[in-house]
Amino acid sequence: MRDAVRRPVELVLVLLVVSMGAFALVDLMPGDPAVAVLGEGHTPAEYQAQREEMGLTDPLPARYARWVGDAVTGDLGTSFVPPNNDVAGRIGAALPVSVELAVLALLIALIVAIPLAMWSAYRAGGRVDRLVSAGTFAILSVPSFLAGMLLIALFAERLGWFPRLEWARLSDGLGDNLYHAFLPALTIALVEVATFTRVLRGDLITTLREDFILASRAKGMPPVHVLLRDALRPSSFSLVTLLGVSLGRLIGSTVIVEHLFALPGMGTLIIGAADAGDVPTVQGAVLVIALIYVLVNALIDVSYGRLDPRIRRAHV
Repeated sequence: MRDAVRRPVELVLVLLVVSMGAFALVDLMPGDPAVAVLGEGHTPAEYQAQREEMGLTDPLPARYARWVGDAVTGDLGTSFVPPNNDVAGRIGAALPVSVELAVLALLIALIVAIPLAMWSAYRAGGRVDRLVSAGTFAILSVPSFLAGMLLIALFAERLGWFPRLEWARLSDGLGDNLYHAFLPALTIALVEVATFTRVLRGDLITTLREDFILASRAKGMPPVHVLLRDALRPSSFSLVTLLGVSLGRLIGSTVIVEHLFALPGMGTLIIGAADAGDVPTVQGAVLVIALIYVLVNALIDVSYGRLDPRIRRAHV
């Protein structure tokens, strides 16, 4: 019961802090919101009237309370940039793109990283382990924009296997959507593959030295059974934590990849809004990303008890 009360309170406190930071953007971002709305060439009186109409002349606590109250009901304001669309609608159109890229990238990373880590850890110090360690280190040394450019040059331009400047939504068909999403998701996944592999490999090596693993080997259990049934689950804590952190981070940090592939995601939306001085859109996007990040990590925290029953007993 204590845990059930503590977690929601922590989530609310974190979101309040993040919302304060997001709201402060209106005063920290360069430029004048009134100029962003009206454009250049108007009189000071017209700009002042616009600020009053937007509520920018009200005290900061009053503006914050009004903004949070509207946000709770799903109203994130109206974009400053013509045609002055609803911010929630703009985020609703961009968010699925970034979420899909992040989730698909994590799935690719897990599919590749888990077998690599198990193979490497079971023969730690061997030839395969050295090759995997060198390969992951090399991937981590390559910036995302360079990896994306190389993948585009090879698979999109030279071989013509994948498109570059096109995007198909799920409504256009699952196959077409995955075909257009695979290459940018692979670009994002490369760093995650290297990170997941190195973290899981280290935890597996430690677990494989435990007494219960030695007992399983002594019983003649095959390596696949030892790795999958005995070692993988207790070695997954760091990996699960990384998954939560990575998902929240990737949703808001796919700017370079979205730019390279001209994708209409959250990164593109935030950069475009910041360049145009569209404060409500930046505020709303930051708040939504923070909400996703906090909720995902809360679910990850809850999942620890499923991975190891000792954690559940520790909370009793």
